[in-house]
Amino acid sequence: MARRTHTQQSKKVTLSLPVTLMEKVRELVRQGMAPSQSAFVTEALEKEIHAWRMAQLREEFQEAAADPDFLKDIDEAMRDFAPADEEAARMIP
Repeated sequence: MARRTHTQQSKKVTLSLPVTLMEKVRELVRQGMAPSQSAFVTEALEKEIHAWRMAQLREEFQEAAADPDFLKDIDEAMRDFAPADEEAARMIP
């Protein structure tokens, strides 16, 4: 795991986690994968939240790609900007 310092204020919480999971976390901390159990759990949660958000965005993009009104708006915008895009392309060496 990448080592990052968290500058945000922390708050102690109480969670119930499976014993075997915590044993694995402790072992990984002992191996240097994270400076502490809290840091390990923080990074794991951040990764999971990021993955969830990316999955949510993919779903929203898929819905937009199937929306005829959205596709029509995109097509109109592409046509409106075509002259500017052509002009910009001519400026690229």
